[in-house]
Amino acid sequence: MELDIYQIDAFAESVFGGNPAAVCPLDEWMDAAIMQKIAEENNLSETAFFVGKEDSYEIRWFMPHGEIDLCGHATLASAYVIFNYLEPHLELIRFDSKSGVLKAQKSKEDTIVLDFPSRPPKKIDLPKAVFSAFNYKPIDAAASRDLILRFDSEEEIRTLKCDVRTLKELPYLCVIATAKGREADFVSRVFDANASIPEDPVTGSAHASLIPYWQKRLNKTDFYAKQLSQRQGDLICSIDNDRVYIAGKAVLYLKGTIYIS
Repeated sequence: MELDIYQIDAFAESVFGGNPAAVCPLDEWMDAAIMQKIAEENNLSETAFFVGKEDSYEIRWFMPHGEIDLCGHATLASAYVIFNYLEPHLELIRFDSKSGVLKAQKSKEDTIVLDFPSRPPKKIDLPKAVFSAFNYKPIDAAASRDLILRFDSEEEIRTLKCDVRTLKELPYLCVIATAKGREADFVSRVFDANASIPEDPVTGSAHASLIPYWQKRLNKTDFYAKQLSQRQGDLICSIDNDRVYIAGKAVLYLKGTIYIS
């Protein structure tokens, strides 16, 4: 069996930036165990698989250690592949996923705009584990699928050190450190204690919670966000009721073939 594979740097204007994702278009769904093996072999934060239907695509995302319910950068990467290599006449793509209907729209600014469900986090007490995990003390905490920790400043986010081992027992997919930005509206870094890559470069799905979180604190609906990982990434975001919109660019790094005997 041979499969096409693309590696896309998402939320980036040039290669070696943003967040790399593998994208594998399929004619039909294969066994999930094989998709998991492919994701493990790719050893990227996410590998996206999609199957075309009459007027939409079904999409699934796999980390090296398991399938997840929502991924932003790999959806952006998948849309980039469809728009540029599979169906260049399209202006809008509908994805059916475990998180419901997602959309990707071409924009005039040469970006792709993702339409995702908003996941407003609820305020919680600071978990005890976070006090020994970081070199700074967070101000407060909120949680949805991910745990959001607000810190005092952008400088703290930039110089934050995280011992992810202390976060392993927390019941969240990711731990998001965030603060009000100097030039950006807000900045963030995202950690995953159970992933092979403990810090994710640019995390679109985390912004499904970060956007409504900062909407309440900044009293606005349009944002410029920056993820301050080593590779860094820029996200243009907005919110409208129960939907968030996340725009970014993407670039092709690799195109090849997977051979499975």
